[in-house]
Amino acid sequence: MTAKKLRVGVLFGGRSGEHEVSLLSAASVIQAIDRTKYDVVPIGITKQGLWLTGQQAEQLLKGEYVDAPRGKNSRGGNHAALLAKGEDAVLAPPAPVAESIMPFETARSHNGPLPIAVDVIFPVLHGTFGEDGTMQGLLELADIPYVGSGVLGSAAGMDKDVMKRLFCDSRLPLIKHLTVLRSDWEKNPKKIEKAVESALRYPIFVKPANLGSSVGISKVHDASELPGAINEAARYDRKIVIEQGVGGKRHKAREIECAILGNDEPIASICGEIVPAKEFYDYNAKYHDAGSELLIPARLDHTQVRQVQDMAIRAFQSCECSGLARVDFLMDPTTEHFYINEVNTLPGFTAISMYPKLWAASGIEYPDLIDRLIKLALERHADKKRNQYVKD
Repeated sequence: MTAKKLRVGVLFGGRSGEHEVSLLSAASVIQAIDRTKYDVVPIGITKQGLWLTGQQAEQLLKGEYVDAPRGKNSRGGNHAALLAKGEDAVLAPPAPVAESIMPFETARSHNGPLPIAVDVIFPVLHGTFGEDGTMQGLLELADIPYVGSGVLGSAAGMDKDVMKRLFCDSRLPLIKHLTVLRSDWEKNPKKIEKAVESALRYPIFVKPANLGSSVGISKVHDASELPGAINEAARYDRKIVIEQGVGGKRHKAREIECAILGNDEPIASICGEIVPAKEFYDYNAKYHDAGSELLIPARLDHTQVRQVQDMAIRAFQSCECSGLARVDFLMDPTTEHFYINEVNTLPGFTAISMYPKLWAASGIEYPDLIDRLIKLALERHADKKRNQYVKD
């Protein structure tokens, strides 16, 4: 007897600045997933927040979907946003056998829109409104298993300020840094500039606290570049993280990455190294292969590899992550000292992304990696179902 295929909803797009990156990742996942085990349900979210399935989702994936004007719902021929205020926008209550989300108006019965039933969601959403715990909270409310970290792990993994506090608590080596609020910068920029120059030495990196894929990040070489860099980061978040550059003015930090897979007993991949074509690994280098070199394995000795793997697992656990994460490090080329940079809880899944490449080099090919992540999602959901929420 043939085993029943699981229905996997691959969720992509979204309202973040990493929308296009998500489309690339989703296309790779959909192409690689084992169709003998899984039926795939593409679920797209437009830049305006409208949820699409079927042909519309496929159009979005190919970059062919034309977003509708805000405010028009499905009764005008467009799909309703999942949490919009329209009368059709509701979550289906958890079902005892198959969970579902509504409304995706790809079909209707006399009782209203039919739900799209899925066994598990594979979110390939990068950045805000997808990787930061918001989508994870929605899926928790709908009682649907999903790949990746839960609400807490996702939120902590997105917020570079909170993440660093957790790393500090776990005694992981941190880059010298400070965090400033956009409101404080706007009220008194001279005070912030003075605080930065008192605490850090140039070059420095200025980043939005809550974003990924190097969006909004600037390398600042001197005081003249600082205001523009902070203004750029402030476009994307209310908190700005400012870090001292590893290696100083003379040397460029080595960028080391390690992939983590698992729930309560995570394992670490071999290490990889990125040699950016530019001053650092920016957005174009990550997703358009603009001359940067990915070295797998990294040019590290056995002791250094073990050190990075140990710190990567500790970082994963300190942020309450589950399923998957890519942990990034900076290495001072002079002292060979490692600094933990960040945890990425939904790393890129494109054809040139480091996470799947690291696992392929570690003996887990892309389709098997997807299979393992789905199993980990179901495992974590089953474990959470054991929780009791009301007293006997």
